[in-house]
Amino acid sequence: MKEQTDGSDSELLQSILAGDEEALSALYRRRQQGIYRFALQMCGSKTVAEDVTQEVFMVLIREGHTFDPSRGSLNGFLLGVARNHVLRRLRRERFYVAMDEDSECDANQTSLPTAGPLDDLARSERIELVRRAVLALPERYREVVVLCDLEEMSYVEAAEILGCAVGTIRSRLHRGRGLLIERLRPTHQEETAAATTKAARCFA
Repeated sequence: MKEQTDGSDSELLQSILAGDEEALSALYRRRQQGIYRFALQMCGSKTVAEDVTQEVFMVLIREGHTFDPSRGSLNGFLLGVARNHVLRRLRRERFYVAMDEDSECDANQTSLPTAGPLDDLARSERIELVRRAVLALPERYREVVVLCDLEEMSYVEAAEILGCAVGTIRSRLHRGRGLLIERLRPTHQEETAAATTKAARCFA
């Protein structure tokens, strides 16, 4: 049978439900990477992300008939399944440390310094700090930050995946971003101070 690559997600799903393995392969290649990336950003574990990705497509094979296109896209459906599986694994295995969602930033903290040459040297370290900070967010804030900021989805798409109102997405995203700033600011200031001190010693 000729491999299907150009059909819409819904068309591929109909073929999958009819037993077309080529359609399943085509849809897997099209959506696997996005599902894996979302799961990894949510849990921080490559093994779990790989397991979740496989589970999503197993669910699609078994329960694809439950997909209702009037309620959103198939990609949204798949990411919703991925989200549910990730959250179950997180709650069962507890391999991440959540930050206190009610923590408040110090009102006396100064604004972040302007980026300079020294900051470029620590770019990879800062990326890792951001990744860890995202993983430390409470689940309901982490998922909207991952979807809207990291995956660059619209509020409507995120609301579809999470099954909530657009206003809820806006509210959670605002709070999640605030928590990230609180989490990253002290570390950033300490690193900048240390780098500045080291640079000063070089000129002493």
